[in-house]
Amino acid sequence: MDLHLAGKVAVVTGASKGIGLAVTRSLAGEGASVVAGARDMTGELSQIADLSTVRPVGVDLSTVDGPARLVGEAVSTYGGLDILVNNVGAVRPRPGGFLSVTDDDWLSAMTINFFAAVRTTRAALPHLIERGSGTIVTVCSINAFLPDPLVVDYSATKAALANFSKSLSKEVGPRGIRVNTVSPGPVATALWLGDQGVAATLAQASGRKPVHAPGGGRRSRPAAGQQPRRQCHRRRHRDRRRNGHHAVTTPGEGQARSCPRLVQRHVRGAPA
Repeated sequence: MDLHLAGKVAVVTGASKGIGLAVTRSLAGEGASVVAGARDMTGELSQIADLSTVRPVGVDLSTVDGPARLVGEAVSTYGGLDILVNNVGAVRPRPGGFLSVTDDDWLSAMTINFFAAVRTTRAALPHLIERGSGTIVTVCSINAFLPDPLVVDYSATKAALANFSKSLSKEVGPRGIRVNTVSPGPVATALWLGDQGVAATLAQASGRKPVHAPGGGRRSRPAAGQQPRRQCHRRRHRDRRRNGHHAVTTPGEGQARSCPRLVQRHVRGAPA
């Protein structure tokens, strides 16, 4: 499918792995010039850069000036900006419950999951307005709408991010800037399935053993004498709410692999 993105300039945050890497690859495959921001460069991102119009930028988006530096790199290199994909984020399971989450934990979660997107958007928006049109797609989370005590701080920050995106869409939509969110459930990336990922952390805390599930993922096996934990949020869920210039797309577990494609279609403005 030709999404007519050839010649467009995009900034993608958290682009070195997972969803961000897949989005970067997809946009570059459509002919866009992509400035890919990440704290740590990976071999996969470097390989894409060698074969396409991707410019990796090493930047810490948790700092106050990091987001502006990333956007400035895109504008100085390509002369403008058309697309922003706010993808950077992090989650740490809280098996100890709410009382185990310190002020520093809350500040850390807010900084990477909320303020990084706010600051990058603030830096990018004047350039999008200058173009007369543009797109901001923010990767949110199903936990923005289905909060979970195991990720209480992460859920709250993603809810704030969805609320921010909705408010912004009402302000800049009439000026030709589309603001959309994509809220995936669990995705088969290292964040969930790695040795230090969410699945392994929760399995260790609950006394279960992570085992390989069909498709290369992981699931938890109850320890001896334990009853299997009820699986929550397992239904395939997709919720699209449209109001003005804002759309929320929420793929559940059964649609998680489609997340990069949904981001790509929101960038173009096609129905998700």
